[in-house]
Amino acid sequence: MSDPNVFEPGFDAEQDEPPFTWRRARIGRQAGSEKLGASLFELPPGASSFPLHIHHANEELLVVFAGRPTLRTLDGDRELGAGEVVAFPTGRRGSHRIDNRSGEPARFLIVSTMISPEVNEYPESDKIWARSFAPGADGSADSLDVLARPDPDLGYLDGER
Repeated sequence: MSDPNVFEPGFDAEQDEPPFTWRRARIGRQAGSEKLGASLFELPPGASSFPLHIHHANEELLVVFAGRPTLRTLDGDRELGAGEVVAFPTGRRGSHRIDNRSGEPARFLIVSTMISPEVNEYPESDKIWARSFAPGADGSADSLDVLARPDPDLGYLDGER
């Protein structure tokens, strides 16, 4: 546990799979939080955070610190500015993806509940991600972690004896 600072973050994770390129500081974890997640993200110009997705267990809140990121939802896109706060409730009305279409880095904090199990829906790629651990947490050897596409022909009793 430390005393993290959102203006001088200790970035502890990176992703570089364009367009999903970012640096993250798990501020909540660094501060010792157990039931609340808080991650500071930095997106370079032209990057995106994650694919458009929906949480079915966890609610999130976005706070923009710097830059002009674009919020994508199922209802459309809108540019955000420093100081703006947006809530993402569970279900389809909380769909979101953050893109940086500007020419400067964007920094924002995502605060979330840490409820498990969690199910995420990816409407643009028709995927479902179900896991028995909270987002941002590390699963254990006996954790359920399934990424799949729905199969309308699969019945509840298929394969059962």
